[in-house]
Amino acid sequence: MVRRTVLAVLVIGALALLTISFRSPTSGALHDVQGAGASALKPFQVAAERVARPFRDVYGYFSGLAHAKSENAKLKREVRQLRSTENQHVIAAQRLGELEKVVRFEQGPSFPKDFRSVTTTVISYPSAFTQEVTIAAGSSSGLHIGTPIMTADGLIGHVTNVTPGTAQVMLLTDPDSSVPARDISHGLVGQVHPGQGGTLILDRVAKALQPQKGDLVVTQGTVDSRYPDFYPYGLPIGEVQSVGTSDIASYLTVQLTPFAHFDSLDVVIALIPTKKR
Repeated sequence: MVRRTVLAVLVIGALALLTISFRSPTSGALHDVQGAGASALKPFQVAAERVARPFRDVYGYFSGLAHAKSENAKLKREVRQLRSTENQHVIAAQRLGELEKVVRFEQGPSFPKDFRSVTTTVISYPSAFTQEVTIAAGSSSGLHIGTPIMTADGLIGHVTNVTPGTAQVMLLTDPDSSVPARDISHGLVGQVHPGQGGTLILDRVAKALQPQKGDLVVTQGTVDSRYPDFYPYGLPIGEVQSVGTSDIASYLTVQLTPFAHFDSLDVVIALIPTKKR
């Protein structure tokens, strides 16, 4: 009961003081008391302000740091997205350029007669252990074992394994690869094998013949119908880079620079015969 009475007195007193404060003039005893109280509390207010200021500064620092980190992360995400978009545009432009070259090759005079093309892409690449690629076309598109594969620049190899949707291609750079070829500038023939440093070798060329740097080398094609070759005549392979010889060798060593870029294969062409062979 006493507690309630004290609480009621305090509430009534507080209300009375508030009423007097609002209704009283700007001067008077009450305002003097208020001023004295404020003056007495001023040192405590200043001290409290000085104590609180470092905490506010620290809070402001960490708040600003968190905001800066958030903005930095946002900017990094935007930069990654822009780079990804730019890379996609670059890849699309490169692929468009490759497709345009393919169309020019298919419509050009060097496209083999009695063949049709299947244009596709490389989906796996050579490794340190295998010189073969996988392409995104298979038997459902007419490919079979032995199907020649090339880019718009030149021959890259032939199919060695096929499924309905994919095919494995042995590259000309594979140690087991061997392609009958002809230097059309001088009419000499030989076998193209992989050389060192991404080059090719045209071997079994007689010393009496004189191939020259820059000569064009193409596939020899089928010479005897009883033994049809994988490749039709005239598919571009590369050009002569150098010609070497030695006293103990029976043949010339003819080094070729391939036309196809084996380190950046993307769009490729499978050559499908339109007539039974």
